[in-house]
Amino acid sequence: MTAYDVIVLAGGAAKRLGGADKPGVRVGGRALLDRVLAACAGAARTVVVGGRRATARPVVWTREVPEGGGPLAALGAGLRLAKAEYVLVLSADLPFLGQGTVDALLAAAGRTGREGALCTDPDGRDQPLLAAYRAEPLRRELALIATEHGSLAGLPLRLLTAELDLARVEAGPDAAFDCDTWDDIAAARARIREHGAVLDEWMTSVKNELGIDLDVDTGLLLDLARDAAHGVARPAAPLTTFLVGYAAARASAGAGPEEAAAAVAEAARRATALALRWEAEASAAGDTADGAKPDAGREGTGTP
Repeated sequence: MTAYDVIVLAGGAAKRLGGADKPGVRVGGRALLDRVLAACAGAARTVVVGGRRATARPVVWTREVPEGGGPLAALGAGLRLAKAEYVLVLSADLPFLGQGTVDALLAAAGRTGREGALCTDPDGRDQPLLAAYRAEPLRRELALIATEHGSLAGLPLRLLTAELDLARVEAGPDAAFDCDTWDDIAAARARIREHGAVLDEWMTSVKNELGIDLDVDTGLLLDLARDAAHGVARPAAPLTTFLVGYAAARASAGAGPEEAAAAVAEAARRATALALRWEAEASAAGDTADGAKPDAGREGTGTP
């Protein structure tokens, strides 16, 4: 994978949100800034340009000069702290940005002859704050713009992107969705609760909240909960999944995420088999109560 640093622009006045602290607004229980940081966890260095705040993982903080000087000034401030050959540049209000988009941008930026890559939204508009750039030409163009205009403050991003040879990557409706208004925030909050997405969103939120870096088979755990509820009793479902997690943690202590995920799968398999045995015994007991002949060899039934 291409080594890269990331610069997240988290300043701005958020006038369309009434001056609210936009990077701190929560979608799915997580701050918008934290959702963006989760998508670029592979960065060697993460620079956030904006006011300091609590974040889900460590970052390097800086501010544009002057404060409120706009995206070009913020990008220049962040770039001074970046060291990698490639720089991912993101706004802090992209609630559905994922690892796949980050990987696609870095791959496109690394093609021979290109100076970077940026996403286009479904309407074909360039998104310069959803982009990956080669650091050297980015520094060159920012320096030229600053020389021509006296500073970077108050200047539009198009002055930069017009001078760079950039590939275009179709972002799709989710990755390019940004939150500029309260209506956008409401739409994002509604979207994560849509059928087919809510469980993945919830699991991701819980893992981030608890600091867990683990891929688990959600379907396997749901099947276990169903079998425990049906074969034993409904309260057995959450208690059993808790015990599976505890057993997996003990079995994989000191191991990496892959071994931990395998331990979860094995503990879930064993607990599921136990729940199915309980269900089978309950069925056999019901058959006996109805006068049916019990299965030979089952404990407590004897032999014919």
